[in-house]
Amino acid sequence: MNFSIATLLSNFPDDKSVAPKVLEKKLDCEATPDLQKLHIVLDALERSGIIMKDRGRYRRDDREELVEAKLRCSSKGFCFAIQDAEGAEDIYIRESYLSTAWNGDRVLVKVIKEGSRRRSPEGEVRLILERANPSVLARVKQVPEGGYRAVPLDDRLLFEIDLEEDERLKDAVDYLVHVEVQRYPLGSKAPLGRVVQVLGSDAEAANDIDIVCCKHDLPRKFPQKVLDALEAVLQPISEKEIGDRVDLRHLNTLAFASSNSENEAVDRAYTLTRNKKGTWQLGIHLADAARFVAPDSPLDRESLKRATSIYLGDMVLPLFPEGFTQSVGFAPDADRLAVSVLVTLDENGEIVEYEIQPSVVRLDRLVDNDLARQVFDRLEGEAENNSTPDAPTDLLNALEEFASVSQLLREQRYQRGSFDLTLPETHNHFDDETPLGVPVFAPESRGRDCLYEFVMLANQLVAEHLNALGVPALYEIAPVPDLADVQDAIKLAGNMGVELWLEDEEEVYPSDFKQFSEQFAECEDAKILNYLLEAIVRPSYYSTQPGMHFGLALEEGYTHINAPLHRYLDLFVQRVLHAVFEKGRDRRTTRSKERVNLRHSSCHGKINWNVLPPDLHHEFEERLAGLAIALGERERLALEAETDLNGLQKAGAMKERTGEIFRGLITGVQSYGFFVEIESGENGAAPARLEGLVHVSSLKDDWYEYRSRQQTLVGRKNRKQYRLGDRVDVQVKSVDYYRQQIDLAPVGGGSEAPLTDDDYFGEEE
Repeated sequence: MNFSIATLLSNFPDDKSVAPKVLEKKLDCEATPDLQKLHIVLDALERSGIIMKDRGRYRRDDREELVEAKLRCSSKGFCFAIQDAEGAEDIYIRESYLSTAWNGDRVLVKVIKEGSRRRSPEGEVRLILERANPSVLARVKQVPEGGYRAVPLDDRLLFEIDLEEDERLKDAVDYLVHVEVQRYPLGSKAPLGRVVQVLGSDAEAANDIDIVCCKHDLPRKFPQKVLDALEAVLQPISEKEIGDRVDLRHLNTLAFASSNSENEAVDRAYTLTRNKKGTWQLGIHLADAARFVAPDSPLDRESLKRATSIYLGDMVLPLFPEGFTQSVGFAPDADRLAVSVLVTLDENGEIVEYEIQPSVVRLDRLVDNDLARQVFDRLEGEAENNSTPDAPTDLLNALEEFASVSQLLREQRYQRGSFDLTLPETHNHFDDETPLGVPVFAPESRGRDCLYEFVMLANQLVAEHLNALGVPALYEIAPVPDLADVQDAIKLAGNMGVELWLEDEEEVYPSDFKQFSEQFAECEDAKILNYLLEAIVRPSYYSTQPGMHFGLALEEGYTHINAPLHRYLDLFVQRVLHAVFEKGRDRRTTRSKERVNLRHSSCHGKINWNVLPPDLHHEFEERLAGLAIALGERERLALEAETDLNGLQKAGAMKERTGEIFRGLITGVQSYGFFVEIESGENGAAPARLEGLVHVSSLKDDWYEYRSRQQTLVGRKNRKQYRLGDRVDVQVKSVDYYRQQIDLAPVGGGSEAPLTDDDYFGEEE
């Protein structure tokens, strides 16, 4: 079965029935075995009361209240169903009510016992919508009664998998293997799997990218069906189609790429011209991927399944095959179809007007990122030397103009309250805000790449435009941080000698965080203070309704459109824009003489009719309803995979340095110990954000009490303290490579704790 129950049910509108033929087409069930499996599943869902059949058509059966959630289990066997709705209670699931669901699975849950003030509601799993573990990393175990089993390395997966017969298994006992699940638990039958790859005698002997790809079940190849479809997709562009678009080939167009990425897919290009009136026209041009990817085509289904490109060191697991991205992405001296956001800015960087157009552009130069940053840093006054970079004069002048306009846009962003974080390691491959929902810059790059401002502006304006048109779209929501968390951070900063305050004691505004980040820039403890803000910023998520984007201080919506060759959401937003371009109604009725320009900001506030035809409008709404959660989860998985690889590489580096002494920064304190970010050692600087744990059992010189309000461990007798932000010397005791855990022991540092009321009265918990 090449679809999940979740995918099947996402094709059922809330108030409509669906014919089997429609489901067969949408789920790409053409072969007889696939058709048989689909109808078996439909019959099972009908018997389970999830759907009902009426006159040969199916629809959702909502008579029984079921909650959709994601299962989260601990290594001790405690399981909770985590609901998607913000603020919704977690539902406790006893082992006997799991119905063979595993950690990470998406499930439908029935609440069987209401919660109370101190207890979570309890429930039972009624249906497994989507399996999160189609494959697992495991060790091979020989069983006494004969045969072999796989024991998952993830201790939250509390089961063993029977293995199909394989000649390799007799030599792979206790080895690390990648197991593909062939059959999930069925009644009394254990799960069954087959060994896909023997990785090594243990995690350290295996290739780290193999470990990450197997652990997260990441696809490294495209199905042949997708590759076969490319030739039909990439047909030459007709002169008529070019004639129907805005021709921007006369503009000086630049794109940016890394010098060491010969085959990098370039999906953004930029133009900047100064008008006679003193205004600027900034053009952000996005490769028109939606023009080539038809809905429900093999290419569309595969890119939806992947959701995003994944960056694993020098390896990229792309959203599309290389042949597609090279043909659609921007290349020097080649005509390319684009969706262009054309913005008119005044001399202060304020938006005068803008339009969004299907266009054709020709790239004049592909600029090396390093050269661009030299110019940007030089203009910012942040360059290490002030010498002129070696490049043609016209290119240097163009880059300086880009940097000047970027500064204006940044100031406009700051004026409305947006803020940045300064962190030593970020996951930002798309030149926009990070998954935190906040622009993040590394301390060594405070000159700031000007492209970030352009990209975030394009995302902002497209969201604003779609919202004004009233057409379905997906928006990124970055919620306001919890007030109590912010107040705790203010107290911790106060303990470190940094006085912070809120404009309004009852509410948190983006401008508060802007003020915090500006104060931190002047502090010696800037790194740890930025970590405090990072910890209380709430992660962004996708929604079909526009809402607050805290990090960018936007209240009317924000979306993503800047990476259509690397992120499925951006492709889908392009698809909605094309629907507006081609089928949008620019007047209330055919009899109306007054029209609006649906591609221009001048239409905002003038539309009181449905822009898209009803059937198309509803089709987009139905598709978007399931996309928000699916794309968000897949993007989080990509981030976890990238973080995993980074962690394995750091753990591997420290394994070789066991016993060495390092200087570090205390980044967190808990009752069981404190975390130290290793900064430098005898052999130079350590990798960025390399953390280890000093367990309280390693503090043998005294009995240490935990003071949560100060995030401090204090010795009862010697008055020595280990406090958030202190620097200490630590020795690497041991490293668990697979779990990426580094155990440290203190050998110096800490400070003397002052006497407080807690010493006389005890700390209130």
